Amino acid sequence: MNAKLKLGFVGLGIMGAPMAGHLIAAGHEVFINSRSKVPQELSSSSATLCSSPQEVAEKADIIMTMVPDTPDVEKVLFGKLGIAAGLSKGKIVVDMSSISPIATKEFATQINALGCEYLDAPVSGGQLGAKNATLTIMVGGNETTFNKVKPFFELMGKNITLVGNNGAGQITKVANQIIVALNIEAVAEALVFASKAGADPAKVRQALMGGFASSKILEVHGERMINRTFDPGFRIELHQKDLNLALNSARALGVSLPNTATAQELFNSCAAQGGQGWDHSAMIKALENMANFEIGKKA
Repeated sequence: MNAKLKLGFVGLGIMGAPMAGHLIAAGHEVFINSRSKVPQELSSSSATLCSSPQEVAEKADIIMTMVPDTPDVEKVLFGKLGIAAGLSKGKIVVDMSSISPIATKEFATQINALGCEYLDAPVSGGQLGAKNATLTIMVGGNETTFNKVKPFFELMGKNITLVGNNGAGQITKVANQIIVALNIEAVAEALVFASKAGADPAKVRQALMGGFASSKILEVHGERMINRTFDPGFRIELHQKDLNLALNSARALGVSLPNTATAQELFNSCAAQGGQGWDHSAMIKALENMANFEIGKKA
């Protein structure tokens, strides 16, 4: 049954383009739309370019979205020529953006009222994970709907988990972004300390990779910090957005997230230096500024 389903993908940016590409490469009929220029590799593929999200929804059975923030999702879903206007009963909307869990539940209710199903399925793994189809996908929604869409998730990711009902996927993504931010801060702090103390940060990282401090962040982002390769990747402004979701939700829940707040302030410092578009590993620049020292230079 799944092989015959027509797929739609709205949002073909740094993450969405390779994700849609995997669906196309697998031989599925895919309808695409993006507010920005469609990448050449997709426009010249077998995918059908649509003029609006509404047209995508009219032609596809499962419509996936991958856009930057909550207002973007709302516009794509319910704005003029939005997905909701093109839906008919029985279709499935899958939002793979990282947005507000509260808004997600509201969006799901509105889509359900049209006789359609809704999954929130944010991802982790960054641009590299999107390109290599190794994303972690955290899903909220109905189990039956999840099972229908899972074969398509498997074309884009490796670790795919139905966490709970609508909103649970976004809650998990917020938790993921807390962990990632705090790990970036820990790696950055350690490398600044070690380098200013006179050790070679590259060799420090190499040594730590074999111990209990080893992590994906130390492996990937630690290397970026040392090599000064701060092209995204995952932009600081997007991580700021995710931590705002965390802090605002925590405030509503009466939960304190002190280290998340600190990580956000470090990102804010980078943004104040014009670094909104830097990869989030560039958080180290805020710590370097406070230390008046750039890693790799002689103390």
